[in-house]
Amino acid sequence: MSSEKNEKSEVLQGELNRSLKLRHMNMIAIGGAIGTGLFLASGYTINTAGPGGALLAYGVMGIMVYFLMTSLGEMATYMPVSGSFETYCNKFVDPALGFSVGWLYWLNWALTLSVEMVAAEIIMKYWFPDVPGWIWVITFTAILSILNAISVKGFGETEFWFASIKVAAIIIFLIVGALMILGVIGGHGAYGVANFKDAFPNGSWAVAVAMFSAAFSFTGTECIGMAAGESEDPETNVPKAINTVFWRILIFYIGAIFVIGCIIPWQSASVDTSPFTLVYEASNIPVFSKVAATIMNIVVLTSVLSCANSGLYVGSRMLWSMARENKAPAFLGKVTKNRVPVNALVFTIIFGLLALTTQLWAASTVYVALFAAVGVSTLIGWLGISISHIRFRKWYLLKGYKLEDLKYKALFYPFGPIISLVLCIIVIVGQASDPTAALSLIYGIPVFIILYVFYKVKYKSKLVNLEEVDIDHLKHKE
Repeated sequence: MSSEKNEKSEVLQGELNRSLKLRHMNMIAIGGAIGTGLFLASGYTINTAGPGGALLAYGVMGIMVYFLMTSLGEMATYMPVSGSFETYCNKFVDPALGFSVGWLYWLNWALTLSVEMVAAEIIMKYWFPDVPGWIWVITFTAILSILNAISVKGFGETEFWFASIKVAAIIIFLIVGALMILGVIGGHGAYGVANFKDAFPNGSWAVAVAMFSAAFSFTGTECIGMAAGESEDPETNVPKAINTVFWRILIFYIGAIFVIGCIIPWQSASVDTSPFTLVYEASNIPVFSKVAATIMNIVVLTSVLSCANSGLYVGSRMLWSMARENKAPAFLGKVTKNRVPVNALVFTIIFGLLALTTQLWAASTVYVALFAAVGVSTLIGWLGISISHIRFRKWYLLKGYKLEDLKYKALFYPFGPIISLVLCIIVIVGQASDPTAALSLIYGIPVFIILYVFYKVKYKSKLVNLEEVDIDHLKHKE
């Protein structure tokens, strides 16, 4: 009887289950970093900045993401919580910052679900043109929802296989591309690096614009911080997963951009056709050149479903965490017997699908405004990670703790978080130069300010006094 009461109490309190293994964490990290930003947007980046400019843009942003992930890794290893940087902002900076960052970030992932479902619908029309699109939206949403609702392992296993397909696709692409560059296959002779003679055709400003695109390609890498809250061994798994992100980004992104830059003239690259498809078509390998579009549709569909899967997971955990901190309705903080925050999951699904319906009657107003408003949310979240890490280190030393006792210590501190902070601000401000990206500032910054001021006024929050911070209940216990 006592056991049943304790179990019921834990369910009502909203405890989550630590059951994600290292292989799940690895693929969650790499799955967050690889998506349509590589398979589609890389063509736009090369067309904008040239092959050398694209390499430089992705290289700089890759380094920034590495610094961000090491900052997140240090905090997530010390106190693995599903609220991730929202909780860190709340504990070390200002509860108002945590509130505004958390709600804006949740809104981002809830809307991402609707966007990815539209993309999945479009892809499925390639094979089934006569099937109504809403059927695919309902089918994919239902499948991913059930997998997420069963247990955290349902999400982990699904994301593991989605990410594995993407990794396999990139490895095959790199091998085929390398053989074409060397002239082993393709029938065109060796491509070599001749295209790089015109490495920066549009000047330095074009490289800066390409950095904005590259930054958004890396969104999702921060998901690893939330997954830390359900890792079975965060002190071991989080650092290993964080470290693999950088090297795989370096190999996959930089390698893919280099291959595309060598084979496809920068003038021919665009966002309309995947550069991967163009390379496969030029390979003259029957299995690739004849069915290149089909192959890439399968890979992109995998990326789309992976992103939607992550959106459900991240959105529900962020909402659950905020409910636990009294920043969202209390019912969203409850979990099932399998320790899944099902109320937060259902709420995220409903909001995402309702947002999707606005396309039917207000595509040019409500939906565009909503999505533009959250376009800057990840960058604001990244700012929160950098600021929180600086404050965390200050608190840690203020407590008299020794740095050598940290299970994972971010390298290059304090330069890492400072560089990340500066680059995030540059990318945010720089969006004003792109008419499309500028919508994110026009709608997103005011939404962030409204959320921040609302919490400030209502709860009169102040900058956290680090001497009063108590996080013993958040630290990982064996």
